[in-house]
Amino acid sequence: MNAVIFAGGVGTRLWPLSRKKSPKQFEKIIGNQSTLQLAAGRLQPDFPWEKVYVATGHAYVPIVRGQLPNLPPRHVIGEPEVRDVGPAVGLMTAILERTAPDEPMVILWSDHMVRREAVFRKILQAAGEIIKSDPERIIFVAQKPRFASENLGWISYAKEVRRVEDISFHAFVDFQYRPNKETAQRYLTSGHHAWNLGYFVTTPRFLLAQYQHFAPNLYSGLRRIADVWQTSKYEEVLKSVYPTLEKISFDNAILEKLDPSQAFVVSENIEWSDIGAWEALKEALAEAKVKNVTQGKVMLNDTEDSLVYNYTDQLVVTIDLSDMLVVNTNDVVLVCRKGSVPKIKKLVESMAGTENDHLI
Repeated sequence: MNAVIFAGGVGTRLWPLSRKKSPKQFEKIIGNQSTLQLAAGRLQPDFPWEKVYVATGHAYVPIVRGQLPNLPPRHVIGEPEVRDVGPAVGLMTAILERTAPDEPMVILWSDHMVRREAVFRKILQAAGEIIKSDPERIIFVAQKPRFASENLGWISYAKEVRRVEDISFHAFVDFQYRPNKETAQRYLTSGHHAWNLGYFVTTPRFLLAQYQHFAPNLYSGLRRIADVWQTSKYEEVLKSVYPTLEKISFDNAILEKLDPSQAFVVSENIEWSDIGAWEALKEALAEAKVKNVTQGKVMLNDTEDSLVYNYTDQLVVTIDLSDMLVVNTNDVVLVCRKGSVPKIKKLVESMAGTENDHLI
């Protein structure tokens, strides 16, 4: 089974650590490894390096190769321009369809945390076994909800339809996006809803057929690129065709149109967390809500429920803080309440074209 890790995007919700020149997935947010390194590492030893691919922006290809030296260089696929997730997933699907059309592939993302890594790998292997025997199918890997999240996407499922050892696979029903508080609470207790992680297992042939059916113009461009994969014309065709592809999300292009009967859902507790924003990172790492999360040279006095990250040689001291974020880098210091994280993106966007543009 092949694994594709997507490591694109800038990640403004983790600014000022995450910048255009080095987005969040390449920075050491947890310990001494980047989230990309963590994402690739949790696949070992079940996925040999020759079965792992990383999709990223063209400018970040050298960073990926530097952080994952065991990854075959040709397995780092650089996109010449950001065209949203629909074309990005389609490009990797079309490439793998050329080389391993019926071999299961798993789609993953680089800015997440998974604590129960052995369980996670077991789920992927079980899903792969089902896809091997039933290649005209897609399996969504979901997280059993820990709380009534209004910020995550949800997936609903019905009765159990398959079981591999102690792992249950259920009939897929549909997706729900960022429900209100009351609806999220109902989902939490229903027993038939889970957090949608964006992870799935399928075959390149099956998924590319969905592109051909539901997004024929996009499929046509992807096919032109894939047809010259591993030839001297690949880079030229990629640079000329990819920027012309429609900007469209994967959900809008494919998932929302998918026949529900062709999908399964596996919902288990892999202790997954989205760590693509400072407040989410704090909640994922803190042992309890009142506990602090720190990195670097810091001294906290009468401080609770806060994240304090210091990426300099200076000492950062906090006194009488609660519910705060403090991030210190060589050229920017961010101080805000956890609940103000959505304002970070707007702030960064407002800096474009100003004297602070170089800090984005």
